[in-house]
Amino acid sequence: MPEKRIAVFPGSFDPITKGHEDIILRGARLFDELIVAVGENDNKNYLFDKQQRLAWIRETFRNEARVRVESYTGLTVDFCVEAGAGYMIRGLRNPADLEFEKAVAQANQKMRPDIETVFLLTQPELSCISSSIVRDVLRNGGDHRLFVPEAVRIQEPFSK
Repeated sequence: MPEKRIAVFPGSFDPITKGHEDIILRGARLFDELIVAVGENDNKNYLFDKQQRLAWIRETFRNEARVRVESYTGLTVDFCVEAGAGYMIRGLRNPADLEFEKAVAQANQKMRPDIETVFLLTQPELSCISSSIVRDVLRNGGDHRLFVPEAVRIQEPFSK
């Protein structure tokens, strides 16, 4: 029996967006298991706490048997090893994403040649969406529901 194909989709998901949701659903079709890994980065100031972000993701994928949600600290490649994942998924929205993600993937490849990075292109209608845009919409009283999965419902007015 072939080895289980496990992939990690890492990110801060502050908050999860419809673009993330699309990449996760498509990635889950490619692998036996997809771990959505919510990372902690000391250099980031998160708008939403980790428990809230995890809850939104778990609710969004509650009916997806191949999707598991976890949090981690440290290097993503180390988390992949701990989780038994041989693959990392990254979504690409635009050429700037490609350049950034290519550099990260090459550094990861140097550290862990056994972990392969797989790039998935964001659907064109979702390529304008990012967590930072959603946060800006929230701060300015816009309708965040246009950009996030159903599970992400933030009480209005938003005041952070």
